[in-house]
Amino acid sequence: MRPRRRLAAPALAAALAVTAAGCADVAGLKSQGDRGTVHAPRTLWKGHFPDPPDPGQQPGAAAVVPGLPKVPGLTMRGVDTLAVVRADITSATAEDGGTGRLVDPRAVRRLALCTQAVDGGPYCPVRPGVLHDLTGNGREELITALDVDGRLSELRVYTVQDDGRIARILSRRGVLEGVEVAAEHLAVREPTSNPAYISVSDYVWDPNTKSMSLSQLTLDDCPTLTDVPLSADRQRCAR
Repeated sequence: MRPRRRLAAPALAAALAVTAAGCADVAGLKSQGDRGTVHAPRTLWKGHFPDPPDPGQQPGAAAVVPGLPKVPGLTMRGVDTLAVVRADITSATAEDGGTGRLVDPRAVRRLALCTQAVDGGPYCPVRPGVLHDLTGNGREELITALDVDGRLSELRVYTVQDDGRIARILSRRGVLEGVEVAAEHLAVREPTSNPAYISVSDYVWDPNTKSMSLSQLTLDDCPTLTDVPLSADRQRCAR
């Protein structure tokens, strides 16, 4: 057996000194300089906390939409998207007293632009409904949004309960850079204060709350530069 080589004391000290001075990369060890003193975070306004929401006043909470007939066959196919949104927005506005806690106060006025046409007419702010199974029970949910203005939107997801009633399982107000569905996930992409990134909120079905719950929040690169190639289904960030 060959004896193990031992590093002489001076050489070992020199190696440790170099190692402590920087971090290794493909080009070798490199000094990062003085990293300064580490400070513990300081909590601001320790005695100030938000009041809990009143019963029924929590945005995003699941709720049966009042004023709608029960759905035959427990399927969203054939359900009038505009009628569902109108009933939901109207009841939510009355419930929050126009405070904007549950829905933007302008949403009801925007709904007045919709006509009796099948699609609500050319000025109707309600987006076409999309059907996709998000709960995993084999029944499709209805996904839609109401555009409050040229930037802000009210995102809504509805499901049919076992008793045939339509319930709202997701309510989200935001700047919808993009909305994506994959399997039982719904992702909402929104701008951030940093133009290089967009936030991605991933929602999944929570059987305990009977609603879509936020499961992950990440940052994604925002392809704002014109020389960045995009796939066919991706768009550049609008900011």
